[in-house]
Amino acid sequence: MGTFDGQCAIVTGASGLLGFAAARRLAEAGARVVMADCHATAETAAKIADLGLEAFPHVVDVIDERSIALLVEAVVDRFGRIDILVNCAGIANTLVPAPFEAIPPEQWHRLYDVNVVGMIRACAAVSCHMRKARSGRIINLASGLAYKASVGLIHYIATKGAVISVTRALASEFAPDNVLVNAVSPGFTSPDNAINFDELVERFPAASPANRLIKRHAEPADVANVIAFLASADAGFMTGQVIAADGGSVFI
Repeated sequence: MGTFDGQCAIVTGASGLLGFAAARRLAEAGARVVMADCHATAETAAKIADLGLEAFPHVVDVIDERSIALLVEAVVDRFGRIDILVNCAGIANTLVPAPFEAIPPEQWHRLYDVNVVGMIRACAAVSCHMRKARSGRIINLASGLAYKASVGLIHYIATKGAVISVTRALASEFAPDNVLVNAVSPGFTSPDNAINFDELVERFPAASPANRLIKRHAEPADVANVIAFLASADAGFMTGQVIAADGGSVFI
């Protein structure tokens, strides 16, 4: 039997690098995974379904409260439960570093809407179902940059600091109902072959393996494995925590 047999997981940002890896890892362990994203959900879900695993696409916009509500309603109608929420939706690799004074207000608003408010909306939408069932796991995606910073990315760093604070606050609030809330803090993770990793390192020097103790590029599975652990019964005595899955780049 798989670790998550009979359980239902929602992964937001499931068409992205880490979202897809998390969805696949949970599906491999027996979960019925709802792959929620604003685009390409059918194609990404098909990649997992082609492996004989259970994956279901759903188009969602995390900054739209109604869209999130419809997602949760559809999942509950279909499966009758929500056991796991993985918040991977976010803006990251499309950012271009810029001095603090040069970042326009609309970029700040956009990042906070997606990276923070979108995560909060998803947590709010599933929390009543999880708390009623007195069981649930929520895993949020933070970033090592929230701990060591990087020049030119203050708006992104600020959102990931907020993710960590919200994770800890929700863990405190949800603990009486056995809903555990944790976060994973990845370092820079190898993109797919469509992106030149050398160019990424040039834009973001912190992405170099030279900046971590384990001298190799991080793979999406490195992060997905930690997400799966936090979603499992093995992490049943952990909440409000941030685990750095970054090869020893930061120490929390």
